[in-house]
Amino acid sequence: MTTMTTPVLQASGVTMRFGGLTAVRSVDFTVNTGEIVGLIGPNGAGKTTFFNCLTGLYVPTEGTVTYKGTVLPPKPHLVTKAGIARTFQNIRLFANMTVLENVLVGRHTRTKEGLWSALLRGPGFRKAEKASEERAMELLDFVGLAAKRDHLARNLPYGEQRKLEIARALASEPGLLLLDEPTAGMNPQETRATEELVFAIRDKGIAVLVIEHDMRFIFNLCDRVAVLVQGEKLVEGTSDVVQADERVVAAYLGEPFEGDPGTAETADVAAAETGAAPQSSTTSTKGEAQ
Repeated sequence: MTTMTTPVLQASGVTMRFGGLTAVRSVDFTVNTGEIVGLIGPNGAGKTTFFNCLTGLYVPTEGTVTYKGTVLPPKPHLVTKAGIARTFQNIRLFANMTVLENVLVGRHTRTKEGLWSALLRGPGFRKAEKASEERAMELLDFVGLAAKRDHLARNLPYGEQRKLEIARALASEPGLLLLDEPTAGMNPQETRATEELVFAIRDKGIAVLVIEHDMRFIFNLCDRVAVLVQGEKLVEGTSDVVQADERVVAAYLGEPFEGDPGTAETADVAAAETGAAPQSSTTSTKGEAQ
């Protein structure tokens, strides 16, 4: 396995404001090659806002986000093309397309054939189409869905829909995969299968960043865990370090600690994350095709 020393993703001083509200404040964050990193925090902590800053759905008010040393463009499809793929908290599959077709959509940033090639369906297009289908089938086999290639996505059980979304993200050949609550709504068996799948993805040389509320899942899975509270990074370290930090316990139990801004600001941040998404409304279509 590649040693965990080379930064894949670096966020420096990332701040995101919605009007007068600061949802994320001066966050520094790094994901290295070969790592699985967790991002946790209570509701309203700014996790989703920060995730969206990393993937181009939001343009940070301050700070920079780089992938392998290059500043990321502020567009989700360009971020995907650069080498970062993501899944969403709420599943965003194309329900009326087949399992195979959903994965093929994820290949769009890695195909070079243009409009005229597609319209004329020449030899170059047919070759690229065949290669994309072969790669899509490899990914379906990897996540255990090859036998369901012709099933409509909407007819898959919930756990398999999550797997399909991961396969579609992997179709863009990312160097970093961002997973937004991948085990939400899963039973223990499905959660365990997802954990094994993430380990297998890491073993392929893909770094992984995970947002999750299931603490057992996060602490079993991740090499490092960072905790956001009120938009600021409270602590970062191994699972043992984070679990032993009394500030983390206080944040999750709702107990006051030094620097705690209080429940009013918690509510404001939560509202900003869910309701104030000025750029995502214009880029969600591209985001769904990642």
